[in-house]
Amino acid sequence: MENYGIIKSIKGHIVEVEFYTGLKPKVNDVLYLESDKNCRLQAYKSSDSDSFYCVALSPIRGYYRGAKVLNTGEALSIPVGEGVLGRVMDIFGDPKDGKGSMPSNRRSIFQDTPDYSSISSQQQVLETGIKVIDFFAPIVKGGKVGLFGGSGVGKTILLTEILHNIVNLDPLKNVSVFAGVGERSREGQELYDELDRTKVLNSVALIFGTMGDSPSVRFLTGIAGVTIAEEFRDNLGKNVLFFVDNMYRFAQAGNELSMLMNTIPSEDGYQATLVSEMANMHERLVSRGENSITTVEAIYVPADDILDQGVQAIYDYLDSGIVLSRDVYREGRLPAVDILSSGSSALSPETVDFIHYAASLEAKTLLKKAESLDRIVSLVGESELSAEDKLYYQRARKLRNFMTQNFFVAEKQTGRPGVYVSLKDTVKGVQAILRGDFDEVSEDHFLFIGSVDEALPLKNVVTKVFTGSFQKHRDEANLVTKKPKK
Repeated sequence: MENYGIIKSIKGHIVEVEFYTGLKPKVNDVLYLESDKNCRLQAYKSSDSDSFYCVALSPIRGYYRGAKVLNTGEALSIPVGEGVLGRVMDIFGDPKDGKGSMPSNRRSIFQDTPDYSSISSQQQVLETGIKVIDFFAPIVKGGKVGLFGGSGVGKTILLTEILHNIVNLDPLKNVSVFAGVGERSREGQELYDELDRTKVLNSVALIFGTMGDSPSVRFLTGIAGVTIAEEFRDNLGKNVLFFVDNMYRFAQAGNELSMLMNTIPSEDGYQATLVSEMANMHERLVSRGENSITTVEAIYVPADDILDQGVQAIYDYLDSGIVLSRDVYREGRLPAVDILSSGSSALSPETVDFIHYAASLEAKTLLKKAESLDRIVSLVGESELSAEDKLYYQRARKLRNFMTQNFFVAEKQTGRPGVYVSLKDTVKGVQAILRGDFDEVSEDHFLFIGSVDEALPLKNVVTKVFTGSFQKHRDEANLVTKKPKK
């Protein structure tokens, strides 16, 4: 009872508490009202020698000036271990799925980053079965992937498809942790139902801090998710797939808390501590020994401005960046990935097969050339292109369409069954398009197919309707582009 204080002031979600006794709280200690233990606070920083700024972890309506506050002397902790798989919780470890109490084994959400000597680095590609990702921006096992895009371009559904495909590869060794940071509660419910329908829920632990929660809860939800992933990696010997939706909301929540504390903002109006907050979270998401944490982050791009400082602060920690484009989405090509803006550090001869590497370079060169021809086509039409440019342009359009795919998690919306395409089949299909094996096939036949073999039955039928004039132009273009033998 000596370790208590009195609420001095309340400003938004920041509660200033003054302690008259000799015992003072430490940073991150959890406090609660003497009259209501469900009204919890977290010590954030000191305002003077006896007063502390605390963030409210519950609705602010429960606090009032003069209320007596008790200090637990402990930081916030959450349930961890095998028992959290298939469960949904909040940052206090309270169940949100109606399945009874959570496991008693708990772990503080504030942990030190691992020593450099204990971190293992590996360059092993993790296949997702999604063509455009595996081919143009492969994911590194134990690495970090960012899915960048504005609102409504398909970040969440792409992240959910990655979760679905990778967990099913090895359910015994792989587990997933999903942290819903600042997104809609409706999306959380849809995710839960989809994971249950596709039979992967029992391999996933979910923790949510929704859009309607206070900034302190949204901020701590990401850190709590990291803690669950660390327990699986360090003590249970699992490979963890850590998903965050949305990492920008994590930065935004920190900014809201900073504004309430009258902290002087830094670049682009964000908090001065933005970089350190990102570092503290990402540096814990590393591989140790034989076990890895592979991180996939959905990152909202405000006003489609990818140069926003809140977005750029995340870039330094990523191994792969996948940019979703609103223009591609409007064209109906899903997933709406901007191929030329996306990339991965794993796309090198040291990590991927050389045939894959060479094909990806040739494909990007083709797409870049086609992009330069787009303006000409929009002005004078495709018919005005030279035979060589026309051939390049048509192959590029077929390649873009080939990168579309039906998702398992979108079967209810699209009415089309999802498909998993191996990297081997993807490379084979791209090579066939680049060689010109499908020059006689219309580009529409490449939309939402799996392997390129699905277009083969159409090839012989379509070839018959082409005129000899087109065949002549194609042969002329091939002669121009044909490389002399050594």
